[in-house]
Amino acid sequence: MHAQQSPGSTACVLAESGEQTSYATLEATTNQIAHLFRNLGLGVGDGIVVMVQNHTRFYQLFWAAHRAGLYFTPISWHSTADEAKYIIENSGAKAFVAAARFAEVAQAANQSLPNDLICLSILGAIEGFDDLEHEMQGCEERPIADETAGRELLYTSGTTGRPKGVKFPLSGQPIAETAPDDLSYSAEGYGPGATVLAPGPLYHASPLMASRAMHRFGGRVLIVDKFDAEAILRYIETYKVTHLICVPTHFVRMLNLPDSVRKKYDVSSVKLIMHTGAPCPIETKHEMIEWFGPIIVEYYGGTERIGGAIIRSEEWLKRPGSIGRSVAGTAYVVDESDWSVLPAGETGVLYFDAGETFSYHDDEEKTQKMHSPQGWRTLGDIGRMDEDGYIYLSDRKSNMIISGGVNIYPQEAENRLVSHPKVADAAVFGIPNEAFGEEVKAVVQPLQGVEAGAGLEAELIAYCKQTLAGFKCPRSIDFSDELPRMDNGKLYKQALKQRYQ
Repeated sequence: MHAQQSPGSTACVLAESGEQTSYATLEATTNQIAHLFRNLGLGVGDGIVVMVQNHTRFYQLFWAAHRAGLYFTPISWHSTADEAKYIIENSGAKAFVAAARFAEVAQAANQSLPNDLICLSILGAIEGFDDLEHEMQGCEERPIADETAGRELLYTSGTTGRPKGVKFPLSGQPIAETAPDDLSYSAEGYGPGATVLAPGPLYHASPLMASRAMHRFGGRVLIVDKFDAEAILRYIETYKVTHLICVPTHFVRMLNLPDSVRKKYDVSSVKLIMHTGAPCPIETKHEMIEWFGPIIVEYYGGTERIGGAIIRSEEWLKRPGSIGRSVAGTAYVVDESDWSVLPAGETGVLYFDAGETFSYHDDEEKTQKMHSPQGWRTLGDIGRMDEDGYIYLSDRKSNMIISGGVNIYPQEAENRLVSHPKVADAAVFGIPNEAFGEEVKAVVQPLQGVEAGAGLEAELIAYCKQTLAGFKCPRSIDFSDELPRMDNGKLYKQALKQRYQ
């Protein structure tokens, strides 16, 4: 529709180079690739796995798959050959598209995959792969005859084991049928004249869904190759960004910039900042609201789409730390020992009674583990609700530390540590203790130029004890140049815990 009504309007811009792609070009190219998929034997319900950096070509593949009725699975650029192979096999994909930047991993993964897997390279050549841009030449630029909406098949982060594919049934609707979750973005001002910048990797749900919605409604998607705090501010000013999609780690890195750098750029074009992906420390969010104004919206949810919560700045300032109220159906705080619903103020596992029907691909056992006897479903988060239904998260159930029979939620100590002016990042988790079962351990990434050592360790432990009960505070702190934090803001704590087993 946008290609017909305003063919010259911009769909994508590469921030680093300024290269623009119009809606007319996006329409023509995605039709060509959809025809290529059909020529290669890919039919409705088949899947493709894509390993492509943040680039216009990513969206061309995404929309081509969508209009060909395919399942589209983007995978992390940081994947090893074994991890890529696992997702290709587990998803049942019939095609693998890789950018030349990731040739080494793509070739290694392909060596042990079935010979009938269709392998295509993009943005350069990969030995043993057919060049997609060459293969699509001559393909028609009009829609394929059997066009029908495809869908994403995204894999969860896999912080506690192999990633799980979250699979929803295809709708059977035309590609122009607007998905309900896209409509919420329209209400936030997405459309002609708007520009969204989602600096996270497009293989994560939040950046992908936000930019997908902007294309739905005819706005502009600004693409960055990787996150750089000062560069983001420069792009906001240069391209007049109206919508920014972040994780709390992005906030912390922007706030850590010197005041002179932050004040250098005009960020007044930003009308809405949405953050998700991980808990945001209260102090960090206060600082962001002071900087950008009360335009920050927090969204809680998961790839599984089993429910969610949302809170705007005005509400949050009255209830600091809340993630808002349920936006679909009812949320419950449950005691899993007897499956009873807990009253306001008490802490338990958060469940929702609404959301789409999904399954973990080829893993019914994991699917069922998310369900309560009442049929409600959980993402595994622990929290409480107040009398008005506002939700406050404590931590993930899998992160909980049990020390001397006491449940400790490490998120509290993490939030406290990252608010210290000498700390860039922090991870808190349990390690073995003969007397108590587990004890609280922290690993901290100091700000650049800060000297790590016993003095800083003592200072940080004392800082925690100013606001937290002693048993919640780290008994010891180690230091690291960088923590294993994923691009979606989540800490890969298992990698840290293994050092202390």
